[in-house]
Amino acid sequence: MSRAAVVLAAGMGTRFKSDLAKVLHRVAGRSLLQWVLSALRPLELDRVVVVVGHQADDVAADAAQVPGLTLVTVHQAEQRGTGHAVRVAFEDGALEGIDSVMVVPGDAPMVAGAPLAEMFAAQPGNAAAMMTTVLDDPAGYGRILRDGDGAVLRVVEERDATPAQRAVREVNVSMYVFDSVAVRRELGRLRTDNAQGEEYLTDVVEPLVGAGVVAVPAPPVSVRGVNDRAQMAAAGAVLRAGMLDLLMRDGVTVVDPATTYVGAGCVVAADATLLPGTHLEGATSIAAGAVIGPDTRLVDTTVEAGAEVTYTVAVSAHIGPRATVGPFTYLRPGAALADRAKAGAFVEIKQSVVGEGSKVPHLSYIGNTVIGAGTNIGAATVTVNYDGYRKHQTTIGDRVRIGADTMLVAPVKVGDDAYTGAGSVITSDVPAGALAVERNQQRTIEGYAERRRAANET
Repeated sequence: MSRAAVVLAAGMGTRFKSDLAKVLHRVAGRSLLQWVLSALRPLELDRVVVVVGHQADDVAADAAQVPGLTLVTVHQAEQRGTGHAVRVAFEDGALEGIDSVMVVPGDAPMVAGAPLAEMFAAQPGNAAAMMTTVLDDPAGYGRILRDGDGAVLRVVEERDATPAQRAVREVNVSMYVFDSVAVRRELGRLRTDNAQGEEYLTDVVEPLVGAGVVAVPAPPVSVRGVNDRAQMAAAGAVLRAGMLDLLMRDGVTVVDPATTYVGAGCVVAADATLLPGTHLEGATSIAAGAVIGPDTRLVDTTVEAGAEVTYTVAVSAHIGPRATVGPFTYLRPGAALADRAKAGAFVEIKQSVVGEGSKVPHLSYIGNTVIGAGTNIGAATVTVNYDGYRKHQTTIGDRVRIGADTMLVAPVKVGDDAYTGAGSVITSDVPAGALAVERNQQRTIEGYAERRRAANET
């Protein structure tokens, strides 16, 4: 039996009060849409159809970033309701040859694969299976109406419900699995004589009751949609807590989960330690034995085994094994620290390699530079890489000693085992083993302070 899912992702989301399509808003490291699509992967569907509308190209591109799905996008030019969206998918031919069709909203990031699989398991032999849940406050949801024997009769949207119907706490969560032939027939009969003037997908439920409609219960937390930013923040808290719990069970030490953020795309190995205030984002990867934090933000950054990173911001950087970074360090894109390298306090590194065992201990800027092994960069050193038009390269060899407050004006090379004198401005290459000093001879004027004071007091 062939199976597909239709993901409804065409709406703008007016309650978000945003120019960005609702399903593109990000929570816990993924867009709302990507969370839903990720939940579909374990189902091994023959096809996933994403119905796009508002900002269609951006939504389609976002969906395409989720691997492991046979993805098709369908454009709903006019958003005339959920039933209309599914009908457009059929009319476009995206569901040709499909026997069972799942429909899920694109704004339910906490949906889990297991309840969705239960709907597929319940549908054969029935026209439809629909997911329901019971809420203490059902406001905003369509209510499930049942007969005296408990069988599903229909769904009534809140705006069309009577006061008695609004008191029902079992709600529809807009997730279904339909027999393809049956639902296509009923979609063609939908009307718009309701409070919103739209084609409600919920209106196909009642005509299908005779052919069998079964309800699949699910816990509220796994099926709640996101309709505004407050609900998105609440969903994010649940998702992040779940990810941290999984990391801890897999052997990661998370000292304070309440202040630790790990995005969905991050990988943290067992025996790594995340200290309070750690934020891991994007495709960040942390190896075993690494210690991150406190108060550190890493984006798309790799940290290898045994490294320590504290009070640091790093973006698209590579921190090698047993390297130390921080405190108050900024690693910009292209920064790469080799085994046992150090980037210390108030150091900024960009598009540069710090070689094995080399140190940039404090108060320095290193840009467009390659530093060899065993080299020490004195405090307040700057590789002056930009001439106002282009960036230039600095190369520093092995076992070099750069004196404090040295300016290395690129392009320039410092050979192996060379030295620079403190306070020097190096504009020419320094041969291996040489000492380069650039400074005027000191001049001392005795009695200067007394003469100046006298001049200003007259």
